[in-house]
Amino acid sequence: MTRWWIRRAVYLFLIALMADPTTAWCAEGEWEGSGPFPVRNFQPIQLLFLGMPGDRAAVIKKGALDLRIELADTATVFDDRTPRTNVQMKLETVRSGLFFRYGLTDRLEVAVEVPSYYRYRGILEGAITSVERMTTGLAPARKSLQATGFAFNVGRDGRTLFNSGDGEMGFGDTTFFGKYQFLQESEGKPAASVRVALKVPTGDASRVFGSGHPDVGVGLALEKRVAAHWILYGNLNGLFPTGPVAGLTVQPSMSAIVAAEYLWSQNLSFVGHFDYYSSPFHGTDMPVLDNGVTELTVGFNYHLRENLLWQVYGVENLDFIRGSAADFTLSTVMTYKFGP
Repeated sequence: MTRWWIRRAVYLFLIALMADPTTAWCAEGEWEGSGPFPVRNFQPIQLLFLGMPGDRAAVIKKGALDLRIELADTATVFDDRTPRTNVQMKLETVRSGLFFRYGLTDRLEVAVEVPSYYRYRGILEGAITSVERMTTGLAPARKSLQATGFAFNVGRDGRTLFNSGDGEMGFGDTTFFGKYQFLQESEGKPAASVRVALKVPTGDASRVFGSGHPDVGVGLALEKRVAAHWILYGNLNGLFPTGPVAGLTVQPSMSAIVAAEYLWSQNLSFVGHFDYYSSPFHGTDMPVLDNGVTELTVGFNYHLRENLLWQVYGVENLDFIRGSAADFTLSTVMTYKFGP
């Protein structure tokens, strides 16, 4: 599968160059980075909880407004059955996010995000299956569910915890963000910001579009230019759910991102990061709920115009922790900047 999405990233890179072939060799200068991708844990059940997406430490200028539209398609397959538990999931989830960010001061910004979800049989199955057969072989879960078009059922001790039908669509939980930059970047110090987030339960928990309870998050974002064309980023977040989900007890969790951005030109950069997410569930005897997630994200940022940023990235399950991560995510993001 890895070869497949790297090949797609190369194709998209060539399209970006053809859109403006003169930008690949701009004059040397202090080009501005775009930061890590707004990635999160896209696994369909853990996605119900607060996710603090990847972000840079720098804040936008006072009076500036960002409008960001995200579209991510995530392929998921699990087949895990024991005498007590039953997990059958074979689906794709399209997460659409509408994100607004506003600069209150030159050090403080606030933001709000409204997501929606669409679950369906998907369009990535053929490509994923072909690549798996040519490389590592068909994944056991995908092989056992080969004749199944769509499945989303998670149960324990005869009780259904999560289920959904093909073609289900709805709004998710709304999240409010704040970020304060308390340290400016200097030769010997990185830029540093503290982040806070509050998720409110606007999604329908009975249809698995929300957790049914508020979540709170706090985090730290760092960034540092280490060479003329290289910028490093780091995010560390603590996440605190406030109530049980589907009758299951939950616990605080964490997420972390370490990213590097290579500035190819004034308009184009490439980013790769390692992502880790611990699980808010525990003691369910189901890896899909209890285990954390380790993933690799790779993609590019391309400025179509000075105030219009296009991002494309893919997220691949690394399988350092097995039985919990989504299979593969392909996402595209457009951000339009108003004001300064």
